[in-house]
Amino acid sequence: MKKVPFDLILKGGTLVTPAGLRAGDVGVRGGRIAALGKLETDAAAEAVDVRGLHVLPGAIDTQVHFREPGLEHKEDLASGTAAAALGGIVAVFEMPNTTPSTLTASDLQDKLRRAEGRAWVDHAFFMGVAAENAEHLAELELEPGCCGAKVFMGSSTGSLLVDDDETLLQAMHSGRRRMAVHAEDEARLRERLALVRGGADVARHPEWRDEETARLATQRVLDLARRAGRRVHVLHVTTAEEIPLLAANKDLATVEVTPQHLTLAAPECYERLGTLAQMNPPIRGARHRDALWRAIDQGIVDVIGSDHAPHTREEKARPYPTSPSGMPGVQTLLPLMLDHVNAGRLTLERLVDLLSAGPQRIYGIAGKGRIAVGYDADFTVVDLKARREITAKWLAAKCGWSPFEGMTVTGWPKATIVRGHIAMREDELLSQPMGRPVRFLDTLPGDAED
Repeated sequence: MKKVPFDLILKGGTLVTPAGLRAGDVGVRGGRIAALGKLETDAAAEAVDVRGLHVLPGAIDTQVHFREPGLEHKEDLASGTAAAALGGIVAVFEMPNTTPSTLTASDLQDKLRRAEGRAWVDHAFFMGVAAENAEHLAELELEPGCCGAKVFMGSSTGSLLVDDDETLLQAMHSGRRRMAVHAEDEARLRERLALVRGGADVARHPEWRDEETARLATQRVLDLARRAGRRVHVLHVTTAEEIPLLAANKDLATVEVTPQHLTLAAPECYERLGTLAQMNPPIRGARHRDALWRAIDQGIVDVIGSDHAPHTREEKARPYPTSPSGMPGVQTLLPLMLDHVNAGRLTLERLVDLLSAGPQRIYGIAGKGRIAVGYDADFTVVDLKARREITAKWLAAKCGWSPFEGMTVTGWPKATIVRGHIAMREDELLSQPMGRPVRFLDTLPGDAED
């Protein structure tokens, strides 16, 4: 029997490569990209016709909360990664505020074991920062399957909180990787809690957790990072006031925004969705949303993450402020952003930079983030012209809802390919979960690079 040189060929698509958009084929062998150009389909064990579609480097969501262990009634690693695959995402970075929190090497190993054979996409896990592990982060963050350290400066879902400068500096001095930061000022949150304590309209959420709460924390983390010489990644930035601070510190700080903050605006979202619109930091007014779009246009924003943080409808129905903050988003991230591409708010190439190349640069991911020979065969195949409604039936998250249900978008993921394995095609999960731990350049033997 004649041996074919490729395991898979994607035939006839428009490829989004580092050199720009080009028509052509992709040949895959052994889970990696083996050739680009015009290839014969009989040279592959399997050929997929992607004519009329765009083939993007696999989209990476670097902020998800999949709730396992301890809170699996909201989400687990199987359902969360299924949602990712259905949404065109090839890899996820999962947050440490589970039960128990991810604070030790054994906590990390437990998560990796749980993901084995159940995860539909590749994955890595953040180590949480706490007083008890701050001095050991240097070795903990280099554990295989760890994407870095995450610190909560303001209280949110879970018990992780580090709000004193001494512990923050100790953590920043321990390790070299970029540290992910939830920047809200805890002292101001406690001071202003009286505004809503005892019950209030959820529309007051951005008044309690106001712009100054975000600005103070971001300024503080930048000052501390400068003292420690530690690179930081400021998550879910929400305010116009933070943008100049972050722009002035691009040698030190990278920036994430979410599709929620780019799409929704107060007060309309709270009037329409109630507590389903409640998240931390809050959805704010249009002035702030417009500032985030300007920051994308000016290159200040480095990555878009979903901050997928599901709760059940019953939990979200509690009276504010006892209702939990957070909303699902990993499955809707790409459809929402493709809709923004179609609306002219950003280019497809800029979106690829924010969802693929940006995560690779920030976290030093090995072998992902671009369509290039030798890289992992990770692809997100999209139809830029498809008009689809986001429906509950399509959603895979355990919580069963999305703030974007009923929204019609233009642009849809048609296939998710992870290291040459087709995880999703035409809204269906295929085969079996094949996700593996993401590799990082600084944990490979001899600091080898792909």
